[in-house]
Amino acid sequence: MNRTILSLLAAVTSLAAVTGYASLAAPDDGPAPRAAAPARLPVERSSLLCPAPATSDIAETVYTSITPQSGAGGGPAAASTASTAELSPSVTTLRGPADGADGADGADGADGETKDGENAAENAAEGEAGKDGSTRKPPSAKPVVTLEQPGKPVGAKVSGSAAPALIGTATGALAPGWTAQQTTTVSAGDGRGVLGVSCAAPDTDFWFPGASLAKDRQDYVHLTNPDETGALVDVELYGKDGALGTALSDGIQVPAGGSVPVLLSTLTTDSAEEVTVHVTTRTGRVGAAVRGAGDETGSDWLQASTDPSGTLVLPGVPADATSVRLVAFAPGDDDADLKVRLATATGTINPAGAESLRVKSGMTASIDMKDVTRGEAGSILLGPDEGAPATPVVAALQVTRGKGGEQEIAYIPATAPVTDRATAADNRAEGSVLSLTAPGGTARVKVTASPGTEGGTRAVKTYTVKGGTTLAVSPPVPAGLKGSYALTVEPQSGGPVHAARTLLLPEDGIQMFTVQTLPDDRGLVEVPAAEQDLSVLGD
Repeated sequence: MNRTILSLLAAVTSLAAVTGYASLAAPDDGPAPRAAAPARLPVERSSLLCPAPATSDIAETVYTSITPQSGAGGGPAAASTASTAELSPSVTTLRGPADGADGADGADGADGETKDGENAAENAAEGEAGKDGSTRKPPSAKPVVTLEQPGKPVGAKVSGSAAPALIGTATGALAPGWTAQQTTTVSAGDGRGVLGVSCAAPDTDFWFPGASLAKDRQDYVHLTNPDETGALVDVELYGKDGALGTALSDGIQVPAGGSVPVLLSTLTTDSAEEVTVHVTTRTGRVGAAVRGAGDETGSDWLQASTDPSGTLVLPGVPADATSVRLVAFAPGDDDADLKVRLATATGTINPAGAESLRVKSGMTASIDMKDVTRGEAGSILLGPDEGAPATPVVAALQVTRGKGGEQEIAYIPATAPVTDRATAADNRAEGSVLSLTAPGGTARVKVTASPGTEGGTRAVKTYTVKGGTTLAVSPPVPAGLKGSYALTVEPQSGGPVHAARTLLLPEDGIQMFTVQTLPDDRGLVEVPAAEQDLSVLGD
């Protein structure tokens, strides 16, 4: 066999490896097949990050993790030896004084969270060295939550203020749609309330409209790095008059596998009742979430708004909300004139006194919608005002239940529609409310309740959501439920659907609650179909 033939065979073999074709020659009976449309295939790897849950010694945190069952299968993931799904403690999480140490530089002993991002990163990278020279050991790498089987959730509980941030990876059969929820209950004291957050995938760009620098607020941005190299993060703050001056010109260092909580008020000398937080990375990627806490309003997590868009949906405003405040920000060069509508159970209305909102470029704007739902659950729809262009914005709601000393706050960021599937991991036998909003045409939606973490039988129910309405329901509960369970939402037909789950956990007369929006879980990705074309080899 001569050298020319060997070279040709090597080139053909390389082409076959790239395109995924096993055949090295065109069929004898006709031309090579043309490429088909991209296939939608399950992802093979997913990453999730959960922020450090609380700084209160009386905090109780529940973790729930699940990969939704696909098709009629759902057997043990051991069938695929590469399948794993674990949430493990971050290597470093800067905290307040512990184990007799005086505390880390840049940490406030009163609340245990970081007040200087640069010092925080340095101390975390050094193993959280205390002022007295002592070094606290990093937390055990033993997983807090390990998932073994699609379709069946697992749970774990931790108590007190020592719980670190969690970093997790799922592979194989457990990767598509892997979801985890962190729910913390603080019954009294500073930061009391129910703090719920869906553990999120790492990224490089986040928008958080709705945070605050008010004197009675203690808002932190939590930054968690899942990778083996450090990340450099910028945090920008925007008030009603534009960008606020920042004390961090060199960015915030987040060590490999570490987590850094940063008090927003230490990043600027300016004050603002409402701010939009913009988190970007110069190098690496992080998970980001904002914990908002007020002296009288309680506390909860604010997750990132969906990408800037000219139309937004903010689903799941509770029927008994006593106050709803809309906060929006226009990141581009153009001002936005927004039309504000409320999608109720019976249709879409223009809320009196809050029909529109003007958002100037680079500035945070807000409008007090008061008790806009008036006993009927709903969702806020944003779009361009009459005759105005569709200018991209980000937005979130500050929602309050109760009054006076018994009020509690939660946040609802704008969220993308559920295209294939979305899951809320932590639900209880009582207190869960599922909100489904169809801003356009009528939609049909299947909702599956998984077995419980400690037992129960899955249940399925289908709902029809009329166009322009919000359907708020008590979701199906697994028969014989023990523990918590997951809800999976799958659109079947019709127009787009946006979803949110409210968890009501009242305690001592306080209407404690938390709301998690349900964007698509991105369990499927488009894989381009390959095309066999040996003509590229030439003569």
